[in-house]
Amino acid sequence: MAEAHWYVVHTYSGYENKVKANIDKTIENRHLEEQILEVRVPMQDVIEMKNGAKKSVSKKMFPGYVLINMIMNDDTWYVVRNTRGVTGFVGPGSKPVPLTDAEMKPLGIKKESVEVNFGEGDLVVVTAGVWKDTSGVIQTMNHSKQSVTINVELFGRETPVEISFADVKLA
Repeated sequence: MAEAHWYVVHTYSGYENKVKANIDKTIENRHLEEQILEVRVPMQDVIEMKNGAKKSVSKKMFPGYVLINMIMNDDTWYVVRNTRGVTGFVGPGSKPVPLTDAEMKPLGIKKESVEVNFGEGDLVVVTAGVWKDTSGVIQTMNHSKQSVTINVELFGRETPVEISFADVKLA
C-alpha cells in the first residue's frame, strides 16, 4: 500500500473551513477514511488589541490553503480537486507535490507514532484536554489518526468522543 503524505490545496479565500467540511463529508460518504487520513486548516493564536484590551484570537496561518494528509491516487485526487471551493493542488502544473519533513516541522504536525499498551474494550482515563479525568471504554482505535473513540456520559446519554492516544492511559 502506498504511503500517505501531506499536500497543500489552494482554495478560494474564506472557504477554507467549508472546503474542509466538504472533503470530510465526501470521505465519509465514499468510505475513503483509509486513503484521505486528515484535513486541516492550520490555525495560530494571535494577541490583538481591541479598545485598549488584549484579546487572544485564533487566525488562519495560511489563508486560502488547506493541508491534507492522503495517499495520492486517481480517486483521492479527483475527490479533492472537484470539491467546491478548491482551485487546485500546490505544485507545478497539475502535479501535486507533497510537503517535506522540513516544511512540516514548523507547522507542528508530528509524524512519529505513539506506542500504546491498550486496545478496543479496555477502560481508559483521559489525562488532558476537555475530558480530563473522564474514564470510558475504548470503542474504536484509529492508528492513522493516533486516536481512540470512547463513550462518555453527556447530559445523561452515552456520547462517542475522539481523543488522542497521547491524552489517555489505562485505568
